[in-house]
Amino acid sequence: MADNAQKPQGPQTTGHVWDDNLQEYNNPLPNWWIWGFYATIAFAITYWLFFPSWPMGGSFLHGLYGKIMPGVFGEMTYTNAEGQPESWHWNTRAKLLKETQEAAEMQKPYFDKLASLPYAQIAKDPDLSSFVTSAGKPLFADNCAACHQSGGSGKIGSYPNLADDNWIYGGSYDKIQETITKGRRGYMPPFAESLDKAQIQALASYVLSMAGEKADPAKAAQGKELFHSNTAACFYCHGDDAKGRTDIGSANLTDKVWLWANVPGAADEAGKLAAVENVITGGLAKGVMPSWEGRLKPEQIKLLTVYVHELGGGK
Repeated sequence: MADNAQKPQGPQTTGHVWDDNLQEYNNPLPNWWIWGFYATIAFAITYWLFFPSWPMGGSFLHGLYGKIMPGVFGEMTYTNAEGQPESWHWNTRAKLLKETQEAAEMQKPYFDKLASLPYAQIAKDPDLSSFVTSAGKPLFADNCAACHQSGGSGKIGSYPNLADDNWIYGGSYDKIQETITKGRRGYMPPFAESLDKAQIQALASYVLSMAGEKADPAKAAQGKELFHSNTAACFYCHGDDAKGRTDIGSANLTDKVWLWANVPGAADEAGKLAAVENVITGGLAKGVMPSWEGRLKPEQIKLLTVYVHELGGGK
């Protein structure tokens, strides 16, 4: 009876034992998992054969299915329900690159015409004017709007407004093209150490009065004298009439356009005075615009020149 009795069945092990009692179970994977794993391998091999896959040197395996355009585009040709050949892009990146190239080819005649015509004739050509508006907007958004904001509205204290017809370096086509191509580097020295607090307040009062803002008449008179003296020497850069100099990009202080002192954002007269005082005290060393020569093509710079010129009305 005892010999015929079945022994209890425990977990199946591999027979490996460590430290007397640590054993390795032998639990095989389910068949469905194994066959699924084999299926993924078969799928990968099939994909590598039929679709673009492994890089090889400066190119890649183009695959056997359909037509593969050399270089970057993966385009496959098939026959639709009507029996006509159609193309399908095997990924969205390839489709985007192809559409970008097609758009560039469509724009090329306009860019060629734009490059060959002087600025005065571009504005008179309705087709080119429409092209400048449509193509200039995304070009401005990609390269200029990060600083000058959408629509060229700028930001007081940081970046000039390009839509207000106030051009500190000149608003002609040639000057705008020069600005975009070569960039600009504006600078105003700080007067914190060369002038005392009362002198800075007097200068700020005079600047406010020139722009039509309320200011203490006595302090404004003191500021006017200081403005034209060799002590502050503001007239060297801003001119005797305080209307600025386009050759060095100094601001016009009489046109009520505030580039660096946020006077419009001040809540009261004291806040406006403080805003101007801060600029005089600390100066300006952030008026830097990078050069776009080499980053953009000459025809793109010319397109942006016309676009920006039209934003502010030009001169």
